[in-house]
Amino acid sequence: MTAFLTIIIVLFVAVAIWQMVKIFDLAQVGDDANTGVATDKDNTMNGYLMIGFLIFIYAITIASFWYLGDLPLMSNSASAHGPQVDNLMIISMALIFVVQTITQFLLHYFAFKYKGEKGKKALFFADNNTLEAIWTIIPVIVLSGLIIYGLFTWSNIMNVDESEDPLVIELYAQQFNWKARYAGEDNTLGLANVRLIDIDRANILGLDESDPNAQDDKITTELHLPVGQPVLFKMRSQDVLHSAYMPHFRAQMNCVPGMITQFGFTPTVTTAEMRQNPDIVDKVANINKIRIENSETILASGQDLRYEFDYLLLCNKICGKSHYNMQMKIIVETQEEYDAWIKEQATFKNTIN
Repeated sequence: MTAFLTIIIVLFVAVAIWQMVKIFDLAQVGDDANTGVATDKDNTMNGYLMIGFLIFIYAITIASFWYLGDLPLMSNSASAHGPQVDNLMIISMALIFVVQTITQFLLHYFAFKYKGEKGKKALFFADNNTLEAIWTIIPVIVLSGLIIYGLFTWSNIMNVDESEDPLVIELYAQQFNWKARYAGEDNTLGLANVRLIDIDRANILGLDESDPNAQDDKITTELHLPVGQPVLFKMRSQDVLHSAYMPHFRAQMNCVPGMITQFGFTPTVTTAEMRQNPDIVDKVANINKIRIENSETILASGQDLRYEFDYLLLCNKICGKSHYNMQMKIIVETQEEYDAWIKEQATFKNTIN
C-alpha cells in the first residue's frame, strides 16, 4: 500500500511539473511556435488520452473490486434491522456503480469521437427542452425513490415498540471512555445531571441520590446484551459531542451535551456465534498473521498478541487527542448468561459512599 501511494504521489508531482512547463511555454511572448492554439495533432493526442484515462478508470475499478471488494461487514449484521440497512446500502451502491460506469464512458468516448479538427464545425443545441426534461426527471425519480425508501427504513428502525418492554440502558460518553448504566429491576433509569457528579462519593455519572429509581441502577464498563431482547439506549455526553457507533448492529447516534438521545435495536447473533462466522474467522486469522509477522520483539517478551473478535462500541466523532482509543467491549450472550452477569453487578445504592 505504501508503494502504491508513493507511485501516485510521484505521478502527481510529474503532472504538476508538466503543467508548469506548459505554462512557461505559453508565457513566451513573440514565439510563433507557441500561439496557444491547439492543432489537430494536439486534439488527437488529447482524444487518445481521454480514452486512455477511461481505460485507467475501469482498470482501477476492477482492481479495487478484485483486491478490496470483499465487504464482509455487509454479511455480518447482528441486529434485527441490520438487513434493511444493508439492503439500502447495496441498492445505493449498485445504482451509483451503474450510473458512474455509463456516464464516464459517454463522457470520455464523446470527447474522443468529437475531438477538434480543422475546418470541422461542432453541432450544438442552444436549447433542447426534451433533453433537459429527460436528464432532470430521471434523477428526480431515482433519488426520490431512494430517499423515500430510506425514510421508511429509518422510521422503522427508530420507532421502538415500547409494548415489547425493551431493556433500558444508558450509554454515557466522556473524553475518552464509555460507561453503561443499566436500569435495574424497575427498568427505569434514575434522574441524573452532570452537576451532581461527586467523585469522592463514587457518583461518577451524576445520579440523583434522592430518586428511588436510581437506587437499583448498575454502572459498568462493559456492555452485556441478551440475544433476542429489544434494547433501548439512552445516550448522554459529559463534555463534547460524541457519537455512539456499533457497526455490526448498524447503530449510530450522536451523544450531545445537555440532552438525551436514543437508539434501539434487537441483537440477533451472540458473540460466540459471530466468532464462528467464516468471514470473521478469516479476518481474525489475517489480523493475527500480521501481528505475528510485525511483532517479533514483543513476541520475544512473551506477551500474547493474539486477537479475538468482540463487538465494539466506538466513538465516531473526532472528540479529542485520544478519540481513537474511545471504545467499549460489547458481549451478546444468552439470557441465562446475561442474568448471571447482571446479578453480579453492584447497584448504585451499594456503591455510593
